[in-house]
This record gives sequence, C-alpha cells and structure tokens, in this order.
Amino acid sequence: MSTSTNAPIRIKGFTNEVLSWKPWLDPVDLAAATPAQLAALDEMSPQARTSPYFLVLAHQPEMLLQRSIAFNAIMFAPGGMPRAERELGATVESRVNGCVYCASVHAQRFEQLARRSDVISQVFEEPASAGTTPREKAIVEFSIRLGAEPGKVSAEDVRMLKEVGLTELEILDLVHSVALFAWANRLMLNLGEPVFPAAAAAAS
Repeated sequence: MSTSTNAPIRIKGFTNEVLSWKPWLDPVDLAAATPAQLAALDEMSPQARTSPYFLVLAHQPEMLLQRSIAFNAIMFAPGGMPRAERELGATVESRVNGCVYCASVHAQRFEQLARRSDVISQVFEEPASAGTTPREKAIVEFSIRLGAEPGKVSAEDVRMLKEVGLTELEILDLVHSVALFAWANRLMLNLGEPVFPAAAAAAS
C-alpha cells in the first residue's frame, strides 16, 4: 500500500525534500578546471559540473574518478538487488550516520522507484523498527548492523536475509550499498552542511 503524498516528510531533522548543500571549502572553478578534473566530474553524472559537492571533490580528481566509478557500479548496475532496495540501504545508513543531505537524496530516489514513502517515514522516525514487510525489515536491520558493527556481521545475518528471499547477489549489492555510504556520509559530513529550502530561499 502506498502512502506517498505531496506533503514533504519532516521527521527528527530528516526530510525527503530537495536540499541544497553548502561547502566549507572553495569548489573548483570550472573555468580553470583541468582536463582530469572535468573527466572525473563527467564520469559521475551530467549534473556533477553544477554540484557544489562534486566540485569540492574535484580538487582530488583521481579520488573523485574512482568514487564515481564505484558509485555508479554499486547503485546502477543491472541485475541483483532491485534499485529501490539499494536506495533503501543507502537511506538507512545515511539516517543512522546523521547525514541529512544523503538521506534526503536517497529517500527521494527510493520513492521515485518504489512509488511509496511509508518506509521512509519509518526510517526517519526510528530505523531499528522500520520496514513494511519481513524482507524490508531484514534489509533495514542488516543495513544498521553492517554500518555500526561490520566486524560482527556473521553467517547468521546472511542466513536471515536468505530466509526472507534475498539471493546471494542481492546480499552482495546490499553490502556494497551500505559500505559505500558508510564512507560517503562521513566524507560529506566533514566537507559542508545541508541547506533546507527555507534557508536557501532566504539567502538568495
């Protein structure tokens, strides 16, 4: 059952609204960017040249290039776990890590793919109890455990995922999605801050 509405979700400082992002470092000036910087931006996405975040990462073009290759392979590769569930894993990890901007972006992507927002409200409210089906609950619980205590993830955790229908390839995709954002959240949190729509409008 879909619970998607036009009203934005705003729970405990998290939202599915489109946010801006304010870097604490000067982004790369596109007019002065090197070919390597431009290539790394373009590897990420067509919109990366206008993103303050990616323009900050472009100061280290090789890092951005490898990050872009890994991100696109993990989140968009065909087969394996449905993309909506990869986005759910990313949203859960971002919520647990306190990365408001990443949580908003990947909540939006989940909603676009799944055409519902019920589990997003639950994740924002209390991740530990979120999930609308046994499969979804298992994905959320595993995402929290892997992000918080990766060294304690065991064969039993994998078995529980298999019991609710996940294949080994789907489990691998989920592991990669959570691991990616365990790193990406910390990077973003150290380089800038999210800007909510009202604050962005007041500053313009």
